[in-house]
Amino acid sequence: MYKIVLLATVLLGISLSVAAQHEHDKMPAKRDSMNRQQMYGDHNMNMDAGMQSMEIPMTHAYSLHLPMNRNGSGTGWLPDASPMYGYMLHAKKWMYMVHGNIFLRYDNQNFNNDGKRGDSRFDAPTWFMLMGQRKVGEKGLFHFSSMLSLDPVIEGGKGYPLLFQTGESYKGKPLIDRQHPHDLFSELSISYSHAFTKNIDAFVYVGYPGEPALGPVTFMHRPSSLDNPNSPISHHWVDATHITFGVITAGIRAGKFKLEGSSFTGR
Repeated sequence: MYKIVLLATVLLGISLSVAAQHEHDKMPAKRDSMNRQQMYGDHNMNMDAGMQSMEIPMTHAYSLHLPMNRNGSGTGWLPDASPMYGYMLHAKKWMYMVHGNIFLRYDNQNFNNDGKRGDSRFDAPTWFMLMGQRKVGEKGLFHFSSMLSLDPVIEGGKGYPLLFQTGESYKGKPLIDRQHPHDLFSELSISYSHAFTKNIDAFVYVGYPGEPALGPVTFMHRPSSLDNPNSPISHHWVDATHITFGVITAGIRAGKFKLEGSSFTGR
């Protein structure tokens, strides 16, 4: 009976998510107002016709001519059809977006094999993001991103149980069967991009911390993880550089293709 209760607790874990989606192609918005709506890559979505508005475009972070849905982690791309959730705030020259997740849960990684591999605990994985951007002249775009987590406070130095997780170390010790707590600040970055034409633009990205142009879009930015608080088993192997203290990335886009490279610290 005890194990059934534990399993039910896991299955009924509370997920509190900041949920709103936004239209990004010349979105009408009242100055200093916060709008909540959905965006699934439809560039022609209509807003309330009675809204007193300004034309403030919300574009991709590193291009004036790409949809915002393509934003991934760091400078990575997602499919244009990816949903993106967030609260948006419009100012005279700036557009801001904030989003995040809080998962309250009980985690038992090996409840049917007591005393063997795995562990259990109550915890609350979290991440929050604030970003903003504004045009610089007619062809320039300035962007900043910040991402933080309360893991250092909630998870402490132990992290959370994650059976079979390997591939990384925390404070010099190999991680086995657990996920390390994410840093308080996972990203503090700025970037500038310049559009030469509609199909050609270039950008520079600087982060401390930030994410180099290496590996896939980090799991928490992928649509598949919107309701999944656990890092995937492959996280330490393919996403290991997603928090790097010191990174500079430069890239150029031509149509649907992009070439980018990074210089970053790491071991």
